[in-house]
Amino acid sequence: MLSTGSTKVVAALGTFALLLFLFAQPMAATPSRPRIAILILDRFSNHDWHQTTALLRGILEASGLFTVSVSTAPSTTASPGWEQWRPNFSDYDVVIQTCNDIGGGPSWPREVQIAFENYVRKGGRVLVFHSGNNAFPDWPVYNEMIGLGWRNKQQGEAITINSRERLLRIPSGQGENTGHDGRSDAVVYRLGDHPIHHGMPRAWKTPTLEIYYYARGPAKHMRVLSYGYDQHTRMNWPLEWTVRFGRGRVYSSTFGHVWKSDVQPPSLRCAGEQTLLLRTLQWLARRPVTVAIPADFPTEAATSIRPEIQIPASAQ
Repeated sequence: MLSTGSTKVVAALGTFALLLFLFAQPMAATPSRPRIAILILDRFSNHDWHQTTALLRGILEASGLFTVSVSTAPSTTASPGWEQWRPNFSDYDVVIQTCNDIGGGPSWPREVQIAFENYVRKGGRVLVFHSGNNAFPDWPVYNEMIGLGWRNKQQGEAITINSRERLLRIPSGQGENTGHDGRSDAVVYRLGDHPIHHGMPRAWKTPTLEIYYYARGPAKHMRVLSYGYDQHTRMNWPLEWTVRFGRGRVYSSTFGHVWKSDVQPPSLRCAGEQTLLLRTLQWLARRPVTVAIPADFPTEAATSIRPEIQIPASAQ
């Protein structure tokens, strides 16, 4: 039989273990901490925009931390509803921007551009999701907001990371246009200890990643969060970065490729990318980053692919 003192020790250890378990879990939405309101902007893209939105909704809604709305733009300026498409950005905590105009897609109406600029400048938060980084090269303020984008070599500086993890700027006109080698499993190397990454391994492997080399832009008020090594150029290039625009926060990355022939792509079934997505949205929304680093988080040596994402019926 345990003594009274031993019983107290066991009880204290049990309480401590319970607290560790509770604090390792994402903090569920409560009346005092409501779900984060997300708006996904989609429709025109050279990627599979419909499946991208469905997969994002499947990941976000399953977490219980977010409410997700979708604003689907008309596909052309001649489509019905083009003059009426006016998303109310200020109704949302974070906007996920997936549109791009590669291949003949339209730019947004100027009224929508101005509303988007004002939303971010006054404190709005934006996650530029994969193909959204390729969008709107002729929109100067958008280039400022995203920092670096898929551009030709005359459209701004590029940033590379040397062997000492120092950022080096490549002037406009030097080097190549933005591009990427084939998609492949690649190691993500963290820089610093941003709240989004806190507790993650210093390096982890993600599947079918596109590493953009010579991404270009104004690259102002920018913080690079991670980088990857590109075989084509034999150089390190940013994978994630944030930009401070006015009072707003913008996050861009090259994660999340969903091509037109992809079905349940590993790019979004990666335990690392799913964890990163949830934590990034919490940080953008200026909430505590509470999503735990899961036991199946990938290592530097191996990826970690989760089962198929359950698509909400309303997104199918």
